[in-house]
Amino acid sequence: MRVLVVEDETVLADAIARGLRREAMAVDVVHDGAAALERVAVNRYDVVVLDRDLPRVHGDDVCRRVTAALDRAAPRILMLTASAGVDERVDGLTLGADDYLPKPFAFTELVARIRALGRRSRPALPPVIERGGVVVDPARRVASRDGNFLRLTNKELAVLEVLLGADGAVVSAEELLERAWDEHADPFTNAVRVTMVKLRRKLGSPPVVETVAGSGYRIP
Repeated sequence: MRVLVVEDETVLADAIARGLRREAMAVDVVHDGAAALERVAVNRYDVVVLDRDLPRVHGDDVCRRVTAALDRAAPRILMLTASAGVDERVDGLTLGADDYLPKPFAFTELVARIRALGRRSRPALPPVIERGGVVVDPARRVASRDGNFLRLTNKELAVLEVLLGADGAVVSAEELLERAWDEHADPFTNAVRVTMVKLRRKLGSPPVVETVAGSGYRIP
């Protein structure tokens, strides 16, 4: 899952990002509304965690402009605000936000809400994904093959989740880089290939991930 955190309180933004990365999510961070609109225009996000009171472009306007596109691939929006009143929550949802979380919040609740929205940002996936004897539970961050626990890194788990979620379709290296890494990833890096080598080794025999020449990878 790829998440954009839009929060002008830099300490809070960095803390949220660190926590979400520990949950095997790819996270980008910006601190104002204008930068948020720029990122959404060029990157594909599953969820945008959006503070409401932002400089340059207010969070309400960011929400309105993102949702006005009526793009089926548009990210889901989780709005954060220090205003916890009912009227404020109604206003946020009316603008097009998919969920609303007042500050202060429990980080575990934030993660649960992001995962719930992430499942709605693409064709619905079950809470536990399984294919070819490989099982991933994204919420618990655990994976197994034929009942045997797999000790995976967060990046390996993220790549495996994308492959399983493709339901047998081929996933290109470019899409894996976009979905499992953040904006700081070098598009010419061999990170996908290296991660795939390590993941295949941990998945064991017989091989479960196929390479489709010139196209990418799949779990048939």
